[in-house]
Amino acid sequence: MPEPTKKDDGQPEENLAPDGGDAPPPPEITVQESTREAETEGKVPIKPEGTDMVTVQEPIAAEVAEPQPIVTEVAEPQPVVTEVAEPQPIITEVTETQPIVTEVTETQPIVTEPVENGQKEPIPPQPVEVCEVKDVAPSTPGPSDKDDDVTNSTPSPPPPSEDRSTPKKLSIDLPNDSVPESAMGRKDSVWSLGEGQPPEDIEKQIENPPLSTLLIEKPQSGSITVGGDITFIAKVEAKDLLRKPTIKWFKGKWMDLASKTGKHLQLKESFDRFTKIHTFEMHIIKAKENYAGNYRCEVTYKDKFDSCSFDLEVKEVPEATQNIDIRSAFKRSSEGQEDAGELDFSGLLKHRNSREPKQEEVPEVDVWEILKNAKPEEYEKIAFMYGITDLRGLLRRLKKTKKEEKKSEAFAKKLDPAYQVDKGGKIRLVVDLADPTVELKWYKNGQEIRPTPNNRKYIFEHKGTQRILVINNCQISDDAAYSVTAGEEKSSTELFVKELPINIVKHLEPVKTTVNERIELECEVSEEGAKVKWMKNGVEVPTGVRSRYRVKSEGTKHWLIIEDATKEDTGTYSLMATGGTTQAHVQVDLKPLKILQDLQDVTVLLGKPLKLHCEIYPGNVPGRWYRNGQLIQPNDRINIIHRAKVHRLEIESATIHDAGDYTFVPEGYSQSLCAKVHIIDPPRVHLEALNVQDNTITIVAGNKLRLEIPISGEPAPRVIWMKGERVILDTGSRVKAETFTDHTCLTIDVTEREDTGNYKIVLQNEAGEDTGCVKVKVVDIPDPPEAPKVPMVGGDWCSMTWDPPHYDGGSPILGYFIERKKKQSSRWMRLNFDLCKENSFEPKKMIEGVPYEVRIFAVNAIGVSKPSEPSKPFVPLAVTSEPTMLVVDDVTDTTVTMKWRPPDTIGAAGLDGYQVEYCIEGTDEWILANKELTEKTRYTITGLPTEAKLLVRVKAINAAGASPPRTTQHSILVKEVIEAPKIRVPRHLKQTYMRKVGEVVNLVVPFQGKPRPKVTWLKDGQAIDPTQVNIRNTETDSIFFIRKAERKHSGKYEMTVQVENHVDTAILDIQIVDLPGPPAYVRIEEVWGENVALDWGPPKDNGNAPITGYTIQKADKKTMEWYTCIEHYHRTCITISELVVGNEYFFRIFSENMVGLSEAATVTKDSALIVKEGLSLKSPEYIDYDFTEAPKFTQPLINTFAIAGYNATLNCSVRANPRPKVIWMKNKIAIVDDPRYRMFSNQGVCTLEIRKPSPYDGGVYSCKAINDLGEAQVDCKLEVKGGFTFYELMKRGVPLHLIDKYMNEAKGSESDKKGSD
Repeated sequence: MPEPTKKDDGQPEENLAPDGGDAPPPPEITVQESTREAETEGKVPIKPEGTDMVTVQEPIAAEVAEPQPIVTEVAEPQPVVTEVAEPQPIITEVTETQPIVTEVTETQPIVTEPVENGQKEPIPPQPVEVCEVKDVAPSTPGPSDKDDDVTNSTPSPPPPSEDRSTPKKLSIDLPNDSVPESAMGRKDSVWSLGEGQPPEDIEKQIENPPLSTLLIEKPQSGSITVGGDITFIAKVEAKDLLRKPTIKWFKGKWMDLASKTGKHLQLKESFDRFTKIHTFEMHIIKAKENYAGNYRCEVTYKDKFDSCSFDLEVKEVPEATQNIDIRSAFKRSSEGQEDAGELDFSGLLKHRNSREPKQEEVPEVDVWEILKNAKPEEYEKIAFMYGITDLRGLLRRLKKTKKEEKKSEAFAKKLDPAYQVDKGGKIRLVVDLADPTVELKWYKNGQEIRPTPNNRKYIFEHKGTQRILVINNCQISDDAAYSVTAGEEKSSTELFVKELPINIVKHLEPVKTTVNERIELECEVSEEGAKVKWMKNGVEVPTGVRSRYRVKSEGTKHWLIIEDATKEDTGTYSLMATGGTTQAHVQVDLKPLKILQDLQDVTVLLGKPLKLHCEIYPGNVPGRWYRNGQLIQPNDRINIIHRAKVHRLEIESATIHDAGDYTFVPEGYSQSLCAKVHIIDPPRVHLEALNVQDNTITIVAGNKLRLEIPISGEPAPRVIWMKGERVILDTGSRVKAETFTDHTCLTIDVTEREDTGNYKIVLQNEAGEDTGCVKVKVVDIPDPPEAPKVPMVGGDWCSMTWDPPHYDGGSPILGYFIERKKKQSSRWMRLNFDLCKENSFEPKKMIEGVPYEVRIFAVNAIGVSKPSEPSKPFVPLAVTSEPTMLVVDDVTDTTVTMKWRPPDTIGAAGLDGYQVEYCIEGTDEWILANKELTEKTRYTITGLPTEAKLLVRVKAINAAGASPPRTTQHSILVKEVIEAPKIRVPRHLKQTYMRKVGEVVNLVVPFQGKPRPKVTWLKDGQAIDPTQVNIRNTETDSIFFIRKAERKHSGKYEMTVQVENHVDTAILDIQIVDLPGPPAYVRIEEVWGENVALDWGPPKDNGNAPITGYTIQKADKKTMEWYTCIEHYHRTCITISELVVGNEYFFRIFSENMVGLSEAATVTKDSALIVKEGLSLKSPEYIDYDFTEAPKFTQPLINTFAIAGYNATLNCSVRANPRPKVIWMKNKIAIVDDPRYRMFSNQGVCTLEIRKPSPYDGGVYSCKAINDLGEAQVDCKLEVKGGFTFYELMKRGVPLHLIDKYMNEAKGSESDKKGSD
């Protein structure tokens, strides 16, 4: 087996030696060049830091496969730099007489210096991927295959032999950086670029959509011998796809194989419509050694994408390669020849229309020698003569061969181009320095190797001028590019780690089993973690996600497991290792067939689903279905299902042709399962043959009816005619039913009205039953209508209405005739000669006051009915005149109240009432507001939409009908003018309202506001308990009622009235009082002469009312009879005088409030004894200070400007005692009960608030304070800026007289301003 080369990541990639028997001989071009000359010309390569250079110390031969020639420079024996003109793949072959093995697997940037038009332009560095040297055995060129559009490349050979006389070939491949790692390191190319993605577009990679699982079977890697055929298969499931997916086959990164089809490559597509699977195949015919490599399959469908990579291995390394004629190698392809030369670049160019003449055989000559000795002007002639297409590349190489070699100043001896070592072995990399003092640095793949104390992997040795890098225990990861730098110079080499062959320790054993069993093949190799290949019949076993095969390894053991074996798994399985192959035969036989459920005979209705079902064991055995010996294929109507043991045949809609003998034959077995299927056709009534709408037959009464209806069914069905529950027999006299072979007949000799109805047809046979319904309609003259009604009468006319007749004769009513007569007369007079289409009519030209009668005739297509009964007698009467004086009385958000005056002329019919109607502006519909007549001349229309505009009309109604309406002249806006709420607190409630316990509290608090305000009551900030206090609210007042007052009802009650965002609040202080308690104590403070000083404390319970006084009584201790000394005393101390000397007294005191005296009195504990003494006490006299004062304003009013629509306030302060009465005036008129003004007085500060003033609110305002001692007054002027229109004032609810006054004032002020101007 050929030795694999290594890539940077340590992954092996197979390199196959070409087969000398089939491969065309490659051309050899020998170029020798001195690097010293290159240095002297200034073409020293620029190398990025951390990169390596490719160095070959021998003459080389170049083979380039791209549109533009690219030359690789190789110097001997000093390192040189490879120069590339474009980032294209390059293949370079070098022949020499020295054996050299060199492989560069690390992608390193190189420097390219193309020279064009005498100037040097640097090209971005490109990676050097592969550099190989292989032995080329001299041999006679063999015939080349013209169908092979292949560029041969040569992989690395086994270790070099000792024979240095064998020429060597060096192959260098320089792909673009965008080549993935999986494709890097390959030295093969099957086809030229062709029409695939050009190399200059590699850097512009197209982003593929995210991967999805389109491939259900992916191509598997394979191995063939040279000259053999191989097929790669990819399958895509198309159940969820609307069209065929797109597939592309690639070799390497970008080589599209679609344009390479020919003798050696064929692409095939197929589609199985039963399994819904697309199959794509790639056939390689008569494979050559250079066909080996990595391939890729890409499948694309809309936004889905899937891809798979696989490898092709071509075995049998040739013993010797053949020489290639350089002229045939560079020969262009044309339309007249299938294959081009091995080094032809024309595949990258577009096909030309002109056909090139076939190249004639030219004697073998050395073109290099001819070019070296020729003049520059003869180069093109020589190239045309010998068929050289890459003249530019040859000239570039020819120029470089004249350069002198540049001698290295740092190295006396550089590293060898390549080293090889066995895995686990030891290698020494030696370099000899010209200057021992220079500092060296070793690199591996561009990364510096640093010595570490505990790591013995790398050892650095110094021996004189030699510097040695020792690598111990070499592994696959050590297979890399190594370099050493000395100052600005660098020496590079490649280290190849050779793996030892893996031998088979335990061979595979043959297996014999049955289907559905588990198969496990076990093998043991000589090394753990070894990579092996499992093959079946020479083809590699697929081990993908959806593969039936599972590979397992543990240590040196490897297993191939098949979980559910099938008969197709029979074959020879082998395991391939680098040291050998082992194989074993696997035999899978069928299990004995067991019928778990046999097929059953089935009888199916025509058009119904047909299902055949059976169960067999084993369950995974497929089978085939047959009908009358013919194979059944699934289609849109027939579905064949196999799930485990169950096999089902389902036909969506059975036909007559589906009847027969069905057989199910399991595949691989001789047994079969049989059943019979019988298809029956149920009866059917073909009513569509009547060709009438809704199956309705219309006939005039008295005519004969014969109705024939086709029928079908097998066997012939039994026919039954029915009308309702009655069966029609074939022996009837007037109505009979008859049945024939293909139709049935219903006959009615003389049709009557009673024959109208639904006739039911029932068909029965063993296949089923069918029914049909035919409607027979017998038409006749209509019945007479009912007596007409006369709802309205006029002075000489009336309006009459009637209902259609109950029976229209089976034909639509076409119209009516109307007749009238006087009640006393017997002569009827027809009023219309044209049919009246409607159910109403207005007879005219009648005599007022004369009774009349009317009657109706109905007419249809058959004729005229009999007359109806006469109407009730009626007398023509005139209606009243229209109502008068219709005006708007009130408007709210949902109601409008109208009032009017009675009509001027009522007439003899009198007046029954009024009818009110309204019409919303923008519509023509008048809506009745009162369902019943109203006798009043005022009516409120309710349920109106807010802010709607409507017209209202009123009609006067009497026996003659409605009068002409009276309509409003202008539309009415349904929107209540908001009036701010105002609580009118009665005067007696502005102070504390007192009631005795047990009395009734009944307070009425009036308020105003529109719309109806919302009233709430609170007591001390809390909601009022309805069980204690009853509250009843109306539109204008709120009633506060307590049936029996208690002291707990005392408190401050807050009444709130709210209209939208406007709120008014009033506080009512209610005090429920009771009798007080007795004084807390009574003491005798002092006794002197005939006087006693008493002192007592106020009572603990004052009865919820202020103590108004005390009553003091005395009693002689001897009699204990109480006498009142003083009443209504206010103080809590008193001196009782004029007591009798020698008596001993007790005293008691009663408390008194507004209710009365306390029920008990407090008595002194001690008594007072009056003794005779000569001393007396005289009380001093005091004069009270007089605080009274007449009103005086300490802060006057100030002239103010206000903005219309915004609240304004006027403030002043007054001082007076007693408290004065404050009166506000506008233009010397007192402001009283006007909701637009709010007046406040607090601690002498008087405030007047004007709510949203308008211009007519401007004027002179005065504040007047009055008390008993005098009065005082201050004035100011208020001017309101801005104004309102007449409509806005009406909308705000301003009275008309105020609006008129305001408009006059506004005009006067404007004229004043103009006069002043």
